[in-house]
Parts: sequence; C-alpha cells; structure tokens
Amino acid sequence: MGINYSTVGEMKEGSYIVIDGEPCRVVEVTKAKTGKHGSAKANIVAVSIFTGAKKTLMAPVDSTVEVPIIEKHVGQVISNLGDKVQIMDLDTYETFDIEMPSEEEIASKLRKDAEVEYWIVMGRKKIVRVK
Repeated sequence: MGINYSTVGEMKEGSYIVIDGEPCRVVEVTKAKTGKHGSAKANIVAVSIFTGAKKTLMAPVDSTVEVPIIEKHVGQVISNLGDKVQIMDLDTYETFDIEMPSEEEIASKLRKDAEVEYWIVMGRKKIVRVK
C-alpha cells in the first residue's frame, strides 16, 4: 500500500504523514515540554494531498506514525475530459484518466501534449505540476 513508519518527533514542516487514512503534507509542528507525568507531546497540523482538508494529530513524540511513500512520475496530457485528464506515462506509455487538479494554477495549464509531474500516493494519482 506504500507506507513507511516514523515517529512523531521526527516530523517537521514539509514532510508527509498519514492522518485518519489520508496522506497529508505537514504544515505546522509544535512540541510541548515533558510534563510531570509522561513524555513530551507534539501537535501536528497537516493538509490532505488530495482534498486540501486540514487534519491535526496530537501524540507523544515517541509514538509511531505512518508516512506515505510518494512515487513521482512524468506524463503527457493526451486529452482534457473536463473533470478528468487523460495522461500517458512517458516511461511505461500506459494511459489512464486522472482527476482534474483543484488548484487553478495547475488546471489552467493542462493542455494537450503538456508534460506533467504526477504522484502515486497510497494507490491514488494526483497531478502536482505542469512542466
């Protein structure tokens, strides 16, 4: 399924984490000092790679968290199907449909023959930039 493991204490801004089964990019990490009765805690704020929803996780710094494995690929736009884009992988020549990115600055550049970088994260695909 494409998951590694790390500890909460190793998380930093810009790293990736799985919260509630959703792969997310960490945008903020705050750590609280060790209390009288236990270990230091960290509060992680992250944004979902696919939905943009904000997720938070508060846990001891030594607890284990899942980290998504991100496969980065290059493809070429074959056609724009409105809410989906047909892409051909430039290594394998496999063609597939992928959801139109919600980010306007990416979606506005998706034209036939445009080269894109797409990620496969936990079995799901997302266009992250137009080259």
